[in-house]
Amino acid sequence: MPGYRKLGRPTAHRKAMLRNIVTDLFREGRISTTDHRAKEARREAEKLITLAKRGDLHARRQVLAYVYDEDVVTKLFEEIAPKYTTRNGGYTRILKLGPRQGDCAEVVFLELV
Repeated sequence: MPGYRKLGRPTAHRKAMLRNIVTDLFREGRISTTDHRAKEARREAEKLITLAKRGDLHARRQVLAYVYDEDVVTKLFEEIAPKYTTRNGGYTRILKLGPRQGDCAEVVFLELV
């Protein structure tokens, strides 16, 4: 089915995991995760940055419904989104690091451009 990956988890677990990954990405600016998780988290992160570029109250409430931490939402609206005002997309980058030692899963850096 095109559009999303199940990532081997039940729906609630998958959604919570992606929310955590996106929250950490906005907090840290760069995170290390597996390739498939990064590609799914990238979709959500880019949508939230586009919402934050609008900057109105409704957009802030929509982002607060997804991101767990209010401090991260404030950082997103005041620091991250203004950097991308002239950019129409492609706010994140995936850098491949190689296979993980234990299970040979492809590990990547997901970072803000």
